[in-house]
This record gives sequence, C-alpha cells and structure tokens, in this order.
Amino acid sequence: MHSIAIEGNPAPYSCTDHDTVLRAGLRAGLGFPYECNVGSCGNCKFELLEGEVDNLWPESPGLSDKDRLKNRWLGCQSRAKTDLRIKLRTSEHYRAIHTPLITRAVLKRHTMLTHDISEFVFECETPIAFSSGQYALIQLPGVKGPRAYSMSNVGGKATGLEFQVRRIPEGLGSDVLFGLAVGDSVQIDGPYGMAYLREDAERDILLVGGGSGLAPMLSLARGALMSEKLQSQQIHFLYGARQLRDLCGEDLLKDAQHQANPTQGAQRVHYTSVLSNHPPGEELPAGCQTGFVHEVLEAKHADQLASFEIYFAGPPLMAQAMIKLLVARKVPMTQVHFDQFY
Repeated sequence: MHSIAIEGNPAPYSCTDHDTVLRAGLRAGLGFPYECNVGSCGNCKFELLEGEVDNLWPESPGLSDKDRLKNRWLGCQSRAKTDLRIKLRTSEHYRAIHTPLITRAVLKRHTMLTHDISEFVFECETPIAFSSGQYALIQLPGVKGPRAYSMSNVGGKATGLEFQVRRIPEGLGSDVLFGLAVGDSVQIDGPYGMAYLREDAERDILLVGGGSGLAPMLSLARGALMSEKLQSQQIHFLYGARQLRDLCGEDLLKDAQHQANPTQGAQRVHYTSVLSNHPPGEELPAGCQTGFVHEVLEAKHADQLASFEIYFAGPPLMAQAMIKLLVARKVPMTQVHFDQFY
C-alpha cells in the first residue's frame, strides 16, 4: 500500500500494489480526470513530482514524447512503486457517482447477435452499482491490460452484467473474450464513464450508436424507459451499420419498450437504422436509410439538435463526425455525453 499526495490537496489517498494511480483515486472519491481508462485518450495525465511508478504500457498513444520529457504519466497506466507526490488538476465532474469495485465474474451466456457482435452475460460475485450508459473494465485471462466494454442492461445494483461486443479481426482481447466457455471467469472492475443517463434533464433524448456502440445506447434507452423522472420524454434512437448483416438492436429495443410499458413504450421510442455500405437496388428494411448515421441525423433533426439531451457511442470516425456536426449546430456541450474509448 502506498500513499499518493496531490499537490495542493490536504489529504493523500492510498493505492494498493495492484491498482493504478487513476482508479485508486476514483475509489477514494477524487475527481481524477479520465475518459478511456485504457491508455489511449491521455485525459488522465499527471506530473510526477516525487516517487517511482511502473508504466504498464510504455508505448501508450495517450502519452507523447513531449509528455515523457516533462515527467508526465498516465494515471490509468501507472502503478505506484513508492509513496508519490503528483501534480494534477482534479474536477468534481469526474468524481465517481458509484464507487468502482473489483470482483470476479463467471460467464453465464454467450449469444450471437450478428456475424461479429455477441452478447455476453456475466454473473459477478459482488453486486456492482452502475448508471445506464456506464462501462466496466474486464481483465481477460492471458491478456495484458483490461479491456473497456459498456454494459447494455439497465442501470442499478446488479450481479448480472450484460455486454455487447464486436469481434475485432486479429484483436487479442476480443479473440479471448469470444473464446471463453460458459463457466469461465474473468475480473471485472467498474463502473466507469461519464456518459451516464441524466435523469434530471427535461429535454427529449437522442441516442446515436454505431457498431458495438449499441450496448451503452441500449442501456440508456432501457434506463430512460424505466425512469420515473423521464416518462414524458421522447427517445430518438439512431443506429448505424455497414451492411444488412451488421444490423442489430431493434428487437432488443422493442423488448425494452414492452417491459417498461406494454401500452405506451412504443409511442415514446423512434428507431432509425442507417446503412453506410448498402448495395444499390437491394431492398431495405422498413424505416432503414442509407448513408452515414451523422448525415441522416442532420437531415432528420438539424434544427432541433440543441433541444435534445444527446448521447453517442461508436467508431472513432463516427464520433469525430458527430462532434463536428454538434459544434456546427451550436449544441451546448453540457447536453452532449460520450466516452472516448470506442
């Protein structure tokens, strides 16, 4: 156990030998800035003033050569070897709404949704409290470093966690995950993420997903349908895929509508699927459009975007296009929620 002191903060916090500087800080109730939690975004940088750390991923893209020269480290990739003194600007925005915890979990079910997206259901030894839209870190056997996956079930305190994951060609993490047998165990650490459901927002809800970004959007839709505070809000759900074989989620969304309110759920949810690589002349399913999901979004809701509470998740190019569109449409960023790790 090591003590970590943040310059300017009155009280240090403790970090075990097996935890990271970032996650130990979040467990201690600190507003430690972060986003991806796996070394890519760079939002959890800190300056090391005293002490020694182990760098879990020396080549992590979230850290530049300039950062290294200035003795900056990534909180999510640093383990304390000694007591530390660090320089970091904390923010209440990042204070955990549910304290992250680590638990073992057993795979209970693996269901194929498309040719490359599966749903994995794990049963945790210890219940995890989370909000709809958040994610967890899964440490897979034989894989160096955890992988971040969003829960797809509705938020609450649960031992059962559901994840919808796309298999990445030659992806070590997803290859191991897809190779797990029912009964195999993993370590789960969570929850994390800032793109959780804002139940106090009075605006209608816009959910935009692409690929395995379906999982957090489905969790948010389920959460909004079940929330007593959001019963008057309309839910607009756009899901982008490449081809027909990549489409999924509509049946799950319909099930969520029915479970929440068999008579009124369907009146509140408006689903649109979008295909970016659809062969000309091939028949489209009802309600399906072609193009990129951000383009269809702009065509449908261009003048109304600033009136929504907006959540999105998907591939990096989709996320970049979404941000560009929302900035151009002068949508206040306080109404926009996404986690940068997809």
